[in-house]
Amino acid sequence: MSAEGIIHIVDDDRAAREGLGFLLSSLGLEIELHSSATALLAKLGTQREGCIIADVRMPGITGLDLLDELARIECPLPVIMVTGHGDVPMAVRAMRSGAIDFFEKPVNGMALIERLREALAESHTRAEAEQGAVQLRRRIDSLTAREAEVARAVLAGRQNKQIAADLGISLKTVEIHRHHVMEKMGAGSAAELVRLLVAGGWSET
Repeated sequence: MSAEGIIHIVDDDRAAREGLGFLLSSLGLEIELHSSATALLAKLGTQREGCIIADVRMPGITGLDLLDELARIECPLPVIMVTGHGDVPMAVRAMRSGAIDFFEKPVNGMALIERLREALAESHTRAEAEQGAVQLRRRIDSLTAREAEVARAVLAGRQNKQIAADLGISLKTVEIHRHHVMEKMGAGSAAELVRLLVAGGWSET
C-alpha cells in the first residue's frame, strides 16, 4: 500500500471507472477498481487510510446505500460521490450521509484531484491520531494495579510523601512505582504524565 493509502473507485460503468483509474494512477496514486458496492465491501477489510470514489446510481447497493453501510461498519475512509444524473436533493442526502463532496459527470479532473488530495491528507491525519490513541491505551493498560494507583495520585496532584501515606507504603516504594509509571508512559515530567493520562480518558476522580 502506498503511504497515502488505496483509492477505491466504485462504478458499474466500466469505461468511467477505468478512465478515472487511469487518470489517478498516472499521478502515482494506488488505486483499486470495483464494479459494484458489494465488490468493494468484500475487499475493503480494515483499511484505515485512503479514499473511496463511488458512483451514486448503481444496481444492487447504490452509492447512497453504500454510505449507510460504511457508516454502519464504522469505515473511516472519506467518500467522494460522483453521478451522471445528479440533483440537489441527492447531493444533500449524500453529504448528510457522510460524503465529503459530490461531483457530477463528466467530472472536472483537476477539481476532483484537488479534493482527493485533501481527503487523503485528512485520512492520514485521522489514521495517525487513531494509532496514537491505540498506543497510549496500551501504555496505560501496561501499568500494574499499584502503578495505576500511583499514577492516579499524581494526576490528583498528590506529592510522593502524601501518596505513601495514602497507600500505606514507603516513600522509596512510591518513588520506584512512579519511576516505572514514567518509563511505561514515556513521560519526561509530571506535567507530561498528567497530559497523557487525561488524553487517555483519566480524570482526577
